[in-house]
Amino acid sequence: MENKFYIRRAAYYETDRMGIVHHSNHIRYFEEARIDFMHKIGCDVLDLEEQGVLIPNVDAYAKYLKPVRFYDDVYIEVKLVVFNGSRMEYDYTMRFCDNDEIASTGHTTHCFVNSDFKPMSIKRTFPDFYQRLKDNMSK
Repeated sequence: MENKFYIRRAAYYETDRMGIVHHSNHIRYFEEARIDFMHKIGCDVLDLEEQGVLIPNVDAYAKYLKPVRFYDDVYIEVKLVVFNGSRMEYDYTMRFCDNDEIASTGHTTHCFVNSDFKPMSIKRTFPDFYQRLKDNMSK
């Protein structure tokens, strides 16, 4: 798989009484994939937090197409689709590794705030992070 994909195996504790991964875990998988994507492009979330930049999630959406079960391997494609320095939005597509079928799709919206939770633009304060994100926006 290309570097832009995040691979994940569904754990037993993530399943519900029906034996499928609970719907809330899809949002968690998307978050893991987004953190991984940012790390791979040189915008490590921990580095940003240590410099006083927080990235709250302000919106999350998932559409469930096929159930993911215990021990299924899935991969998640992450696309940065909107970015302006103060807000960013991601699209996600989760597929099964064995047959490439789509399990779910999703979307999240995030903003940047300082340690006092005041909105900020990273364009002025962290131009290197800004440029890395801008350069990795989906066309």
